[in-house]
Amino acid sequence: MKSIKISIPSLIDNIQVIESFIDNAKEEFEINDDLYGNIMISVTECISNAIVHGNQSNPDKMVHLQLYMEPGLLRCSIEDEGMGFDFSNLPDPTEPENIEKIGGRGIFLMRHLSDEVKFEEGGRKTVLSFYLD
Repeated sequence: MKSIKISIPSLIDNIQVIESFIDNAKEEFEINDDLYGNIMISVTECISNAIVHGNQSNPDKMVHLQLYMEPGLLRCSIEDEGMGFDFSNLPDPTEPENIEKIGGRGIFLMRHLSDEVKFEEGGRKTVLSFYLD
């Protein structure tokens, strides 16, 4: 199993570092363009959530990203050092009362752009899976 990882301090500007990391992974793992867009949006949304909500934008706390290849599958594991969250009780951003709200769409996007989203360790770790076929 091939894997690469990176850890960044919880500063929103570090999303650019993650974007470069994913660009490099695209070459290394030979990810096609269609899938690349879904991975980029899903992972950067998840990293942003980890920085802002998980680690409360505390630069002393890290966000860890690991990409690993399995046969026919790419998994992206994102972990923060925060308190976790209740992922079983998330508001639906498409409901009329939520449509005008600024936030609340990140997890919705991740669920629609990846083939599987799993929350682990009380919500401190998210694993996004993408089928390569």
